[in-house]
Amino acid sequence: MIRLLAAALAAFALVGGQAPAVAQQPSQQAQMQAEIEAAWKAAGAAAIFGPAEVKLLDQASIKIPAGEAFIPAAEANRIMAALGNSSSPARYGLIVSRDDKVPWMVDVSWIKEGYVRDGDAKEWQADTMLESLKDGTEEGNAQRIARGFPALDVTGWVEPPTYDATTHRLVWSLSLRDKGAPSNQPQTINYNTYALGREGYFSLDLITGSDTIGADRKVARDLLGSLNFLQGKRYQDFNGSTDKVAAYGIAALVGAVAVKKLGLLAVIGVFLLKVWKIGLIALAAVAAGIKRFFGRGSEDAEAG
Repeated sequence: MIRLLAAALAAFALVGGQAPAVAQQPSQQAQMQAEIEAAWKAAGAAAIFGPAEVKLLDQASIKIPAGEAFIPAAEANRIMAALGNSSSPARYGLIVSRDDKVPWMVDVSWIKEGYVRDGDAKEWQADTMLESLKDGTEEGNAQRIARGFPALDVTGWVEPPTYDATTHRLVWSLSLRDKGAPSNQPQTINYNTYALGREGYFSLDLITGSDTIGADRKVARDLLGSLNFLQGKRYQDFNGSTDKVAAYGIAALVGAVAVKKLGLLAVIGVFLLKVWKIGLIALAAVAAGIKRFFGRGSEDAEAG
């Protein structure tokens, strides 16, 4: 376990996540190793194991199935920070598999921006949106390089944006890789799903590998489908005379056309910085944490 974590963290320090790729001294590696293990231990103690229904603030609830666990905000932020990603006040928790052989994570956030109008979804053109995201990526690459991140290429859609106007749910995912990297090299995938409500929206961001996204995307869709807003907080409960309306439409949640129209180019950068939260090698550390601090809970549940 310790050797696995050490190797994963040492490699992660070199390939980068949400921190510049700087070589780590042995003492720094030991500190990082200790922190990531402590973060997972704390998460294991605080986790809610499925099957369970978890309340999401005063807004909604989500069903956690057997074989999965929900990690509350404080412990979730600690894990993400240990893996090199910044903490987020919007993060409400993480959902993880209790099987270390499928080390995906779902990052759950609540963004209280107000009612997001969805009319522009009727005008979407996937090709145009993809070109917009490619342009935004190129514009942001100089800043990424200056901050120690690799430049990125957008290679296409893992899944083009689809919006269900009946359930008010959005799904999309981009395929990206380090500029110049071999096309067959596995990459980290962010599979983005959103549930819109009266006062804002929940983001359920599946973080996994390009080699397993085919199977793992069902996890994200099932969780999205199990998220239900409370009466009075639903999208259809919107009151145009009293409620706050977001400054952008739903296309901005894909970081695309509406963002440019509003002059909110910075939002594109925010969405693209969300990508690559953890490297594939760091997923080994995720698997290690799941195996050590969640595997026992899974075995106990099966025994019971």
